[in-house]
Amino acid sequence: MRETILTVKKEFVNKYKKGYPLIFEEALENIKTLKEEGQIITLIDEKKAFLGRGYYGKQNKGTGWILSNSKKSDIDYKLFYDKLRNAFSKREKFYYSRDTNAFRAFNGEGDGIGGLTIDYFNGYYLITWYSKGIYAFKDMILKAIKALVPLDGIYEKKRFDENGMVIDENSYVCGRKASEPLIVKENGVNFAIYLNDGAMVGIFLDQKEVRKSIKDKYSENKRVLNTFSYTGAFSMAAAKGNAITTSVDLAARSLDKTIENFTINNIDHKEHNIIVEDIFVYFKQAKKNDLKFDVVILDPPSFATSKDNRFSAARDYKDLIKLAIDITEDEGLIVASTNCATFNMIKFKKFIDQAFKESNKNYEILEEHHLPEDFAVTEKFPEGNYLKVVFIRIN
Repeated sequence: MRETILTVKKEFVNKYKKGYPLIFEEALENIKTLKEEGQIITLIDEKKAFLGRGYYGKQNKGTGWILSNSKKSDIDYKLFYDKLRNAFSKREKFYYSRDTNAFRAFNGEGDGIGGLTIDYFNGYYLITWYSKGIYAFKDMILKAIKALVPLDGIYEKKRFDENGMVIDENSYVCGRKASEPLIVKENGVNFAIYLNDGAMVGIFLDQKEVRKSIKDKYSENKRVLNTFSYTGAFSMAAAKGNAITTSVDLAARSLDKTIENFTINNIDHKEHNIIVEDIFVYFKQAKKNDLKFDVVILDPPSFATSKDNRFSAARDYKDLIKLAIDITEDEGLIVASTNCATFNMIKFKKFIDQAFKESNKNYEILEEHHLPEDFAVTEKFPEGNYLKVVFIRIN
């Protein structure tokens, strides 16, 4: 693959000297020399000093990733093999866990290859490619995975459509095809996933420690409301902890998906409430009927649109917390979560503080969570640690 030498503008040089991995278009002098995604890029300063080597690949974050800060290193099979081997070995304990067989095996820039993630699901690997640029190295990466670990099969998601959706409907790559659903286990809770069904498989692995806390500490004999519930993952954790749950999501398929997850956990779904409705409509009805919960879980997407409501985490999270406060018992718990990368934990806590002040309520923070251990992050790219979760008790 041909190599292109690009000069970094003076104001960005220090950033790349410190090992920052994301290549910004606005940081480059001669960007027009980039023609084909997958081109190997060498970055230099105006004195021609080496800064890093990576690849050209357009995604919503930037225009490519640096993979090596060594002048002697090539972007070749050995580089991918070594980075994958290091990542898999760091997660050795997860492979041998008795109660969890679903985890992040490779986490993008946190493991040294921006634009690529690999998840492990009970013998199967799911690769997500975030640009045509990283996809150009598919053969080398597949070869390295097969050389490093035993596997039942490999699936992939090509997330380099302009709106972030999956390019191909068929995600199967090689090996034995997975059953549908494939049953996986996380901290003793079962989940039904579908490796060949669109962009999402049925569970977000980055919330594993949050679900464990809910199950182990905050569910016994509680009434738990799970908002934006998707396939009911938080509801499963709470129900396993002996809670009665209410799951609310606007998507019609959430009903069948949540029932399926209750069923594979040997829990009678009829003892729980599963409601297909706009959560903002539900909040109004609950307040009107003086309905209260012991635990309210807020895990909205960064952006959500319904017929009557538009939600943006950066703009509206404070008001979402206020709605939750209205239907949470005194001494109850709100689990506030966001994966929105446009603000940090400090700003998130300001939203929480403002919401409680405007609601004339006191609160206490019991727990804080960022990404779990298998979602490796690097201090050279702090925005990669996107998850923010706060357990808030109303006093």
